Amino acid sequence: PINSLDDFHVLFDGIPLEKMNTSMTINGTAMWLLALYVALARERGEDESKLQGTTQNDLIKEYLARGTYIFPPEASMRLIAEMYEYCLEAIPKWNASNICSYHLQEAGATPVQELAFALANAISLLDLLKERGHFDDEQFERAVGRISFFVNAGIRFIEEMSKMRAFGELWDSYTADRFGVKNEKYRRFRYGVQVNSLGLTEAQPENNAWRIILEALGVTLSRNARCRALQLPAWNEAMSLPRPWDQQWSLRLQQILAYETDLLEYPDLFDGSPVVQAKVQELMDEATAEIETILGMGGVIPAIESGYMKTALVRSMSERMSKINSGEQIVVGLNKWTDGLPSPLTAGDDGGIFKVDEKAAEEIIAHLEQVRATRDSARAEAAIEALKAAARDGSSLMEPSIECALARVTTGEWAGALREVFGEYRPATGIEGQTLGLTGDRVEVLRERINALAEKQGHRPRIVVGKPGLDGHSNGAEVIAVSARHVGFDVIYSGIRLSPDEIVQSAVEEGADLIGASVLSGSHIDLAKQILEGLREQDADEDIAVVVGGIIPPADARELESMGIRKVFTPADYDLMDVMESMVDVLEAR
Repeated sequence: PINSLDDFHVLFDGIPLEKMNTSMTINGTAMWLLALYVALARERGEDESKLQGTTQNDLIKEYLARGTYIFPPEASMRLIAEMYEYCLEAIPKWNASNICSYHLQEAGATPVQELAFALANAISLLDLLKERGHFDDEQFERAVGRISFFVNAGIRFIEEMSKMRAFGELWDSYTADRFGVKNEKYRRFRYGVQVNSLGLTEAQPENNAWRIILEALGVTLSRNARCRALQLPAWNEAMSLPRPWDQQWSLRLQQILAYETDLLEYPDLFDGSPVVQAKVQELMDEATAEIETILGMGGVIPAIESGYMKTALVRSMSERMSKINSGEQIVVGLNKWTDGLPSPLTAGDDGGIFKVDEKAAEEIIAHLEQVRATRDSARAEAAIEALKAAARDGSSLMEPSIECALARVTTGEWAGALREVFGEYRPATGIEGQTLGLTGDRVEVLRERINALAEKQGHRPRIVVGKPGLDGHSNGAEVIAVSARHVGFDVIYSGIRLSPDEIVQSAVEEGADLIGASVLSGSHIDLAKQILEGLREQDADEDIAVVVGGIIPPADARELESMGIRKVFTPADYDLMDVMESMVDVLEAR
């Protein structure tokens, strides 16, 4: 993590910023990271006007999919707008934000939802920039030209290619008709892509290499809708963090596409295709209707605050999982053609995965303490107060943030100061009223078992689904919460970013029988220890069982079970009925 300007000095040591194009996948603290970058240039005597790069800085998708939001939506949109205003004048080659539909597809979005939600997000941002009145017409057009997109591409590559053509046509139409942008260059849909990770499987993981290649075709085949930048996930991302070799393999895949095939040598192969034209028009019509629905609510902020967009994504993800569980949607090696030889890719000593050095966190904390001990405390305190004053009076936060960076204010202190003014936000979970398409004898038998437990213990079995730590990837927790409610559990789910103590306290106060902890940060062992210790401190460890789900290597799963975790679930446990039955098994065995 980046804690202070000193970390940037280390990270960019020997790298001339004026010659770099630096991309930062940062959102809740995007303004702070840009302030650190500018402060670094100033301390090194480099010309900040020559800086080039991108801050992802798409807070709307954080409320819907990725979870690294901090402040309420209105305050977050203010920060994004102020970064556009600062960058256009001070760093004209910097992309202040990167509108992300990638994460929406990872959270279950259909192609229509990916189109509509991303474009409604960008349109709402441009509406705000217009409303603020900081730009004249020429500056506003340039601001439109700085908006870029980061999209996803699934394995249905004909549909995905059509989606990208629809993106380009819709963006050109809205920027021309709604915002009056005359310069065609500024209306161009500029996008980069990472292909889909949601469809990668832990089962028969070697199949993922072929999935990744096919997904890349969706954003490279059509010349007129081809991505400007492509990154491919590693084959083993459903198992854990990839190793350097795994990342190299993905790089080689796209290099072969670019340099060994004739993919880039011809005009667009799909111009004039009636099939493609019909699919593009269908996507555009449905997406336009959804965009107008969101804009009719007042834009993306009301659509976030009402839970409209989040609920739609949870519904789509639930429908996807139901189709996989029923076999309607085939996933090779997962729900069909599951027998086969063991994968040699996972046969090595490391199991085919990367493991984080446990001492890294201790070293980072020690360095952070040193920064605080050696800085000019008076300057840091004055900078923090000036930042809070600017937040209150509505003036730009960029220069106060840069002064905070120069004063060695830390990332946590910067965010904490703005929390005092803006508050902290907890969005809708999206699970209310959701159901799954799970039917049949297995469901009815399981409901009978749950009813029998309810009669035996005097209350319906109750599960607290918890997301401990800073991990914001909520798909698994949401699907488990919806599934558990569908089969008859009482379910308490309060969203992401809860401490282990908060999860334990909720379970005790609600009289829960089971805690289901979803952990995708790699910290499953440490967080599980804290939950178990919290239950012991509350004398509740005999009454409340704990299960854990996440991307968990086999050795870690065994360690968790030896600690007292009753059951460990991984992406291999795709069958939701198996998961639900296992949780009832745990309760019946108490």
